[in-house]
Amino acid sequence: MNAPINSAITSAIFTPSWHAELELGYARDGETTRPVMRRHKGPLRVQKHLYAEGPEVCQHIIVHPPGGIAGGDRLDIDVKVGENAWAQLTSPGAAKWYRAAGPAYQNLKIGVEAGATLEWLPQETIVYSAARAELSSTVELNGDAKLFYWDIVALGRPASHERFDLGHFQAEINIRRDGELLWHERQRVVGDDGLLDSPIGLDGYPVFATLLVSADIDPELLERCRELAATNDLELRADLSQLPGMLVARCLAREALHARAWLIQLWQLLRPAVLGREAIPPRIWNT
Repeated sequence: MNAPINSAITSAIFTPSWHAELELGYARDGETTRPVMRRHKGPLRVQKHLYAEGPEVCQHIIVHPPGGIAGGDRLDIDVKVGENAWAQLTSPGAAKWYRAAGPAYQNLKIGVEAGATLEWLPQETIVYSAARAELSSTVELNGDAKLFYWDIVALGRPASHERFDLGHFQAEINIRRDGELLWHERQRVVGDDGLLDSPIGLDGYPVFATLLVSADIDPELLERCRELAATNDLELRADLSQLPGMLVARCLAREALHARAWLIQLWQLLRPAVLGREAIPPRIWNT
């Protein structure tokens, strides 16, 4: 009689996984930012570049056709913005990390040259219960390069009454300017951990979001940003901190759409002051 096949081995053999890569490069050509590198491998790519604000800002929408990330999947994204270029990257919808027996990965590498600007503005990341999501981001800024970077993470699916009881979410981000570390952060949230409900943790809020801006803003603008959370109708807790060379904004929310609305309001307030340009939300956010 043949011995039974080990279930873990069976899963490894028959469970498909995707290894997808996307490499993007941008350069300034006169008054226009042009995509000069667009290479992909596997199910990860960008749609046609857009110039909703005119030729100076090149907008790309990053698409992951499978629609979700499962155990064994790996996404590698490499973005380089050349001197004086301006790229804005977003996504068409939420990234979904499904429950899985093993971890899935996303590695993001960003390089921004002197005089250049990158806006990394994806829509939310939904981490299903029993998912094992591991993300890492590295940002290298050179000279006076500018960065707007946000992320929105929803643990579980509150609308479906799914609590984040199993699995884990972990993320690491490092931001350097000319090799000097500006920001380092590591997060790890384990399913059903006490920090999910603790007042010193997430305090029962299933959604958390962060905005990082490579700028020093004046106290008056900082106070106006802080007033946003108090004067809108969103059910969230939020605040901002001005560090040397880096503005950090965070919120806890009941729903991802509330966190996203707050980030957009902040972006619309800060972008003219930091980048000298009105903030026009990409049309894809309304579809």
